[in-house]
Amino acid sequence: MTEKSGLHVWKARQLWWRLAIVFVCVWGLGLGAQPLLFFTTQSNIIVLAYFAVAVWWMVVHRTTKAPAPRLRGGVTLWIVTTGLVAHLILNHGESPFPGLVDAAPGVAMANQALFLLHYAVPLMVLIDWALFGPRGTVRLRDQIVWILYPVIYGAAALLRGALFPDVSSRFNYPFFDFATLGFVGTVAALAQVLAIIAVLASGVVALDRTADFVARRLPVAHVDNSHRHRAIGVTLLA
Repeated sequence: MTEKSGLHVWKARQLWWRLAIVFVCVWGLGLGAQPLLFFTTQSNIIVLAYFAVAVWWMVVHRTTKAPAPRLRGGVTLWIVTTGLVAHLILNHGESPFPGLVDAAPGVAMANQALFLLHYAVPLMVLIDWALFGPRGTVRLRDQIVWILYPVIYGAAALLRGALFPDVSSRFNYPFFDFATLGFVGTVAALAQVLAIIAVLASGVVALDRTADFVARRLPVAHVDNSHRHRAIGVTLLA
């Protein structure tokens, strides 16, 4: 690689967007005090680790492409799951904006941290997945691997709640609270969450394939237009 290609990486919007993701992750995690046992915290730490490595990879290898695209698909799924579950189930679809300016500074700061982790980071990662390459690398069966992490997390959360009934924050999320929901209610709640994750996993793959299709079509359209303009020019000169 030449020095020019190295300079090109520092001018690439992919690099600066991914640096911004790292910054917002650090900001959100540092602003709040979310315990590690929450999926929100874990998924944001995973995002932070992946994109920090991605930035390093891009600079060292002088490329605009992120590494391990299939892992990147899983990272995208997990953080988008965090955002949608938080908005639809935990916040019941209500706007998060009023809480950002709560009269109590401590409450406002906590809400701001959750806003960054639940909304800003998932949206930024989803935009990265949609706009930047590499594309067309994930497969339908990758969804099964991606879903394993949330399933294992849920199983561990249920086991923790069953084995340690007196521990603080016994149930990380209300849909794990079998003491309140009962067996049938817990199964129904978990099925709802799993359905959301499965739909999101398919959406991540579909978005990748759509972006790949569009990226492949754009150069063709550009070439076709170039030939058309050239043909028009020749006709006019004739």
